[in-house]
This record gives sequence, C-alpha cells and structure tokens, in this order.
Amino acid sequence: MSLFSQTPQPNSDKKDQTLSRSQVLIALAVTAIIFLGISKGWVYFTGIPMVPLYWQSEHAAIGAGIGLGVALLSSVIFELWESYRIAATEYLEIVLKPLEPIDLLWLGLLPGLSEEMLFRGVALPALGMNGIALIITSVVFGALHMASAKHLSYTVWAIAVGMMLGAVTIYTGNLLSAIVAHVLTNSLSGVIWKWKQAQAKAS
Repeated sequence: MSLFSQTPQPNSDKKDQTLSRSQVLIALAVTAIIFLGISKGWVYFTGIPMVPLYWQSEHAAIGAGIGLGVALLSSVIFELWESYRIAATEYLEIVLKPLEPIDLLWLGLLPGLSEEMLFRGVALPALGMNGIALIITSVVFGALHMASAKHLSYTVWAIAVGMMLGAVTIYTGNLLSAIVAHVLTNSLSGVIWKWKQAQAKAS
C-alpha cells in the first residue's frame, strides 16, 4: 500500500524470498476469496447488515481523492522515514517484482474489494460503527500487513491508512469511497514501482 520514489536495491537475502508471478496472483486470489467468505459468513450468522455499497459520484470522488492523497503522503514518508523505506522496499520487492503490468489491475481490485468488504463493510458496523470500532478494525488491518517484527513501521502506516478508510466509511455510510481509495492506492503504487524499476534498468 505504499508508494515511493526510489527504486529498491536488491540484496542476496531476497533471493530466497522471491515468488513467481503465479504464486503472487494465486495468493491474492485465495486471500480475497477467504476474506469475502468471512464477510458473507459474518453477515449470515450475525444478521448484522453490511455497510451498503452503491454508486454516488461524490463518494467516488472522495475515494479517489483519498487514494491519491495516501499515495502522495506515502511517497513523502518513504523518503523521510528510513525504517518504513526498508520495510516497504522489502515487501514490495517480493510482491511486485514478478508481476506483469496487467497484473496491477488485480493487485488493486482483489485486495481493495475483499479487504474493504471485511474490515470496513462488515467488521466496522458489527463493532459499533464508532471510534472504538474504527481503532480495532484499523489495528487488525494493519497487523495483517506485518510480515515480521522488522516491518513494524509498515504496519503503523497500514493502521493509519485503515483509520482513513474507516473514517470515510463512517462519514459517507457507503463502502464505495473506501474501495475506490484502496484500489487506486494499490494500483498506483504498483505502476510507479514498475516505472521506477524500468527507469533504473535504462540508466
């Protein structure tokens, strides 16, 4: 979920962590299916309705603004916060390197739809659609982005993003804004990372 303006420098330790394109895409798809299944099961067994998802241009525009804002802010944080830069570089090196440009669409859509349905669409209203619910869902959301203890800074950023996505969901009462913001942030992150990689190879 981070967007940055510096090309990661590979090291020998990452060779053992390299995933294939199919592995990354399968992991994205399986995770999305699991999250969607949990969402549907949660609604079915508890009877708590999911936050509605419907088209409204104003809410879509809010989501696009948040997505662009998160992308811009994360690029600044990447330059200023060393531990975040290291964690984000390692994480995105593993996830994005094997992907083709067309795959970046799935990188945005699969997590953007499934994670928002679970965390903001189902968990947020189930926990009360209030400040406490916002904190809990954001912390859990961030924790799922923590690959290891050394990625704590990346987790902190994911929690902050989760807070923004939850806040806009509470404000609009529509899941659209959070989904648009999440999809845009993920896809834009991938596009810029790939572009930086290409620039580095050309130079």
